Amino acid sequence: MQHKSFGEMTCPIARTLDLVGEWWSILILRDCFAGIRRFDDFQASLGIGTNTLTRRLNALVEAGMLERHRYSERPPRHEYLLTRRGRDFRPVLLALLAFGNAELTPEGETVVIVDATTGRQADPVVVDRRSGLELMEPRFRLAPGPAAKGATRERLASGRNEMLRPRPGPAESGPAA
Repeated sequence: MQHKSFGEMTCPIARTLDLVGEWWSILILRDCFAGIRRFDDFQASLGIGTNTLTRRLNALVEAGMLERHRYSERPPRHEYLLTRRGRDFRPVLLALLAFGNAELTPEGETVVIVDATTGRQADPVVVDRRSGLELMEPRFRLAPGPAAKGATRERLASGRNEMLRPRPGPAESGPAA
């Protein structure tokens, strides 16, 4: 089934979804970060059909997220390696991991990020690379970029964007008991 393409939209989130928004693609990238490189290993890790895996790997290569390298001539076999663009997707995967651990693991966390020196569990947040500050209001806000068109400028000028609002604490997160 063909899905609508978001590649022509000006929104960077929509364009990213167009690139990797299919869930198999994100899981393939996750496995690449875990060191998986070969078709059979992806298939064993994911339990994915060969046709679907072939399509997803080809799409990720075409999108510039992976590079295909032949490691065997007979039979022809390839490895798939992360490109710079693919490696730049790492913070997105870490954010998905943090969200999943915080919101979707009633049985307990199966994968956590720990400090390699102390062993202490990390609490991932999104920070500004230049200042090291967490990207939250009121210090930061979304603003139209140089290529923003009218609708984007209007949406951001409304002040209703909650993207950078701090996460509510436990007392604020739901209806009172």
